[in-house]
Amino acid sequence: MALCIVNIGQLVTASGPARPRVGLELRDLGMMRNAAMLIEGDRIAAVGQYAELRSRIPLVANVIDAEGRCITPGFVDAHTHLVFAGNRADEFERRIAGATYQEIAAAGGGILRTVKLTRATSEDDLLAAARRHRDWMLRGGTATLEAKSGYGLDHDTELKMLRVLRRLNEEGPARIVPTLLAAHTIPPERAATRNEYVRWIADELIPEVAVSGLARYCDTFCDDHAFTVDEARIVLAAAKQHGMGLRVHAEQFRPGTGAALAAELGAATADHLETATDETLVQLRDAGVQPVLLPGSVFALGRTEYPPARRMIELGLAVVLATDFNPGSSPVPSMPFMLSLACVQMGLSPAEALLAVTINAAWSLGLGDSIGSLETNKKADFLIHEFSDYRELAYFIATPMRLRVFIAGREVTP
Repeated sequence: MALCIVNIGQLVTASGPARPRVGLELRDLGMMRNAAMLIEGDRIAAVGQYAELRSRIPLVANVIDAEGRCITPGFVDAHTHLVFAGNRADEFERRIAGATYQEIAAAGGGILRTVKLTRATSEDDLLAAARRHRDWMLRGGTATLEAKSGYGLDHDTELKMLRVLRRLNEEGPARIVPTLLAAHTIPPERAATRNEYVRWIADELIPEVAVSGLARYCDTFCDDHAFTVDEARIVLAAAKQHGMGLRVHAEQFRPGTGAALAAELGAATADHLETATDETLVQLRDAGVQPVLLPGSVFALGRTEYPPARRMIELGLAVVLATDFNPGSSPVPSMPFMLSLACVQMGLSPAEALLAVTINAAWSLGLGDSIGSLETNKKADFLIHEFSDYRELAYFIATPMRLRVFIAGREVTP
């Protein structure tokens, strides 16, 4: 049965050119008022003024009155660490008391703490935990998300995490894009043979994952306490050779840690970029690499150095916002909160922030031709908000809003 949404006060279509949006394009929401949307199956059949679409509504259609409210595309979260066991609430308390992220990691905490817990947890239990995290995101309007491995750092656990992502994607309703992040940090048992670990990822794990189709992308954490640029190059070059897309954790704490490499190898994204310089930003722009900005991790770590988002837009980069949801540096699953942080701390307008979590995020995952905007023939992923003005998304900070979430034309109740 066809679905028709009528009496839409503001319809943010995010329509426009078939590519990521840059510059002033990030302020063009493709807004329609007094609009309607006709959905057939899992796709949008028509979008326009109600007066124009009224004659096309089938007599047996399921008609939903939006009551003058705002409708936007479903959110696309392009950087998450969805699958993990346990939590690190004690480390959160230590950071509040003054310990740094690096100090906690050096003492055996941080990523390695979660690795230990995740290795010891069964696949079914990891699936249950990931489903819970996914449901938090669904309630906040996330319809599609990228999710990484990286809390295994050994063969069996990395594959276990990727299988969890496959199972969760198959059960739906959220769409999940899997990424291999075995190059997250050096596991303790490999501390004395880190070169062998890097070669193992490149020569053995990546070919196996690529053949199995368990991951669409490969990521590396390029940082002083993780992998060097040269080590990351070995991993990413192998992934590229095996047909995987590339993503890079880069320049989170120090310049010169990965952004230039992302440009060199033609990565889809360079993520974090809190310390990126104009020179590297120009390299990313010229190589068509999208910056994925993660203000939640800056906020949760108690830092003040947010990514230079305004400068990125001035230089013509197609910015993306994401949560970086993880148990340590960003236990933040909420995309609406990312919008607020981007506006308040990074100087984005509400419109720029909204396009950064919809159409630009979709393109960063290679899905811009099917999701991220409300246009004919695209997947019917959309949100009916409580309010009538899209700016209220960022304005009412951390508000427990009652969204109506639709994915592929079906309403979701997580």
